[in-house]
Amino acid sequence: MSRKTQATAREILPDPIYQSELVTKFINCLMMWGQKSVAETIFYGALQDIQGKTGQEPLSVFNKAVDNVKPVLEVRSRRVGGATYQVPVDVRPSRRTALAIRWIIQYARARKSERGMRRKLAAEIMDAAAGQGESMKKREDTHRMAEANKAFAHYRW
Repeated sequence: MSRKTQATAREILPDPIYQSELVTKFINCLMMWGQKSVAETIFYGALQDIQGKTGQEPLSVFNKAVDNVKPVLEVRSRRVGGATYQVPVDVRPSRRTALAIRWIIQYARARKSERGMRRKLAAEIMDAAAGQGESMKKREDTHRMAEANKAFAHYRW
């Protein structure tokens, strides 16, 4: 990475159905081996499942799920003297969204109770929107770790 200039963020085009950049980011993170059409089929199918089960607008459920999973604090390692401390720091807004997307996809893939990625993703999004599920547990663990290491906050840089 260059030290002279900051890397510029690339423009993300909104998705064709919901006109949302967040949906595009989610589909791009869901995609594996460059198969974007497969990722789109899985995501839009999961939103259809959400609409069928909840009867609510699927995009609002998805946005609520991502907002619920976004972490506010995280810990970063900081070496001071000979010791390494876990220092709590605030999370930048772009990183918050990226972590939330990553956690939802990670824990949807790890689900054992449903079959097929479409059902797994729909279940994880609905759980996250309701404030439960593994991705919410990950957020709570991250916040708990930051709270436990609050004594080292003066090492923040």
